[in-house]
Amino acid sequence: MSAPTAPEVAAATLIRIRLNLSNRDIRSNVHRPASLHKTVMLLAPEGLGDTPRRKAGLLYRLEHATRTMPPTLLIQSRLPPELARLPAAYGTVETRDLAPLLAALATGRRVRYRITANPSIRRTVKDGTDPFFPGVKPRHTDVPLHGDDALAWWQRKATRAGLDLHSAALTPLPRSRHPIRKEHDHRPPDEFRYTLRRFDGEATITDPDQLRHAVLAGIGRGKAYGAGLLSLAPA
Repeated sequence: MSAPTAPEVAAATLIRIRLNLSNRDIRSNVHRPASLHKTVMLLAPEGLGDTPRRKAGLLYRLEHATRTMPPTLLIQSRLPPELARLPAAYGTVETRDLAPLLAALATGRRVRYRITANPSIRRTVKDGTDPFFPGVKPRHTDVPLHGDDALAWWQRKATRAGLDLHSAALTPLPRSRHPIRKEHDHRPPDEFRYTLRRFDGEATITDPDQLRHAVLAGIGRGKAYGAGLLSLAPA
């Protein structure tokens, strides 16, 4: 009887950058979500057209400093990252091929997980339609979730992602002082801040294919600004 073959998985690379905070520009970059987003996008190849972040599969998470470690930027890419385009002296860079981890995911295997996410519900602003521009979609607002509501949100997302949670620790993260600004042709610019929460715990894999998709595509909204990257390790 032949042994089962390993599943074919998409290529993915994890980039770990221990940030060089002696550089003032880098300190500023880290605390400005829009600026950090632009730096991460430098890793995407040129010529991807519309939605380059999605086509490159770029996700990232900022791990804040501890007593012994500087802040660390984790970036995941499904295309070979253009590391030479990072700013000079940005930090110490390490890379890791994620294909072996993705191939090893199996039903019943217990894992540790971490994700920084944007638990929220989206509501349409009913009076947002502009009569002068009827083709513009009604505006919406994202309402952040807190406490038990945020944990319930993560429970739902994890179940759909192929995880049966055994534990879930919720850590609120500090809100950025600098809003994200999005320009529009037919209305004033939007300024907003994501309310990020970190979830840590252990889980059992129930659907490896769904879990691989969740790792590669990310979970929830705000992926362009540091949310949605799911990290796994053996428990």
